Amino acid sequence: MEPPAPPQEPPPRPRSHTVTTTCSSFTADLSASSSTLAYDKEFLRTVPGLLMVTEIVLGLLVWTLVAGTEYFLYPAFGWVMFVAVFYWVLTVFFLIIYMTMTYTRIPQVPWTMVGLCFNGSAFVLYLIAAIVDASSVTKDLDNHNYNSWAASSFFAFVVTSCYAGNTYFSFISWRSRTLQ
Repeated sequence: MEPPAPPQEPPPRPRSHTVTTTCSSFTADLSASSSTLAYDKEFLRTVPGLLMVTEIVLGLLVWTLVAGTEYFLYPAFGWVMFVAVFYWVLTVFFLIIYMTMTYTRIPQVPWTMVGLCFNGSAFVLYLIAAIVDASSVTKDLDNHNYNSWAASSFFAFVVTSCYAGNTYFSFISWRSRTLQ
């Protein structure tokens, strides 16, 4: 008996000498777009812009006054630090977005709703943090840190009022967009 024959390989295909090239419209659009960011210097002259700068400056003051003490020994001041630092970082982030007009490059994001939710949550949580801060300030806890904690409490209420103002302006902006 004869062994089975090995399977036959298909014959090689003839090679084509034609080269096909394509041009992507994405690269054409990419090269035509501008890579520079716009700068809106007029934003800082508006009431929401001034409130945002005030939130950044006084928010920084709130958390540096608390951070310069032994706040970690008292959980209430830990909450104040969390709220102050968290919203300070986000406010700086939003100021950069508004100053560079990045929101015009990302139209899929409902910026008026984002601003309303951000400012509303900042107002509520900063109000809670300011109340906690004020109610935790006593000379019985630590006489050495009393002045810093009292000052941080005062500025926390000022920052809360700034976020309340920005919440109002965000609501007006959101309301005008939903009525159109």
